[in-house]
Amino acid sequence: MAIHQDLLGGPPPTHLPDDPEPRELLASGAAPADVAAKYPTSSLAWAQLADDAFDKGSVVESYAYARTGYHRGLDSLRRAGWKGHGPVPWEHEPNRGFLRALHALARASQAIGEQEEYERCSTFLRDSSAVAADTLG
Repeated sequence: MAIHQDLLGGPPPTHLPDDPEPRELLASGAAPADVAAKYPTSSLAWAQLADDAFDKGSVVESYAYARTGYHRGLDSLRRAGWKGHGPVPWEHEPNRGFLRALHALARASQAIGEQEEYERCSTFLRDSSAVAADTLG
């Protein structure tokens, strides 16, 4: 993995530690609720619950799941040395749960008319990873 130096003096990218068990369970078809119950700190499991709820039209539930995944991700980022800003690269797969939860929170916020939260989360996502923002839509 290449390490890139920010010549403008910004913070280095944050790379969350790998937690393959929840990802592997979800990939094998395990129910996201079961994965979240077994691995409650997994932003990926909460993001999947948020996506599934949103797809079913359960926007409030999606919002709640996304907020849980977002806060679990913030806890993980802080433990990984993140200081509240700076890149969280989509290309580093363990970061994707947090980024997906952040996207889901923005989407659900917009759907319930919480424009300020939508804008804050959308900006935060783009500032963290333009690739994630473009990939997730």
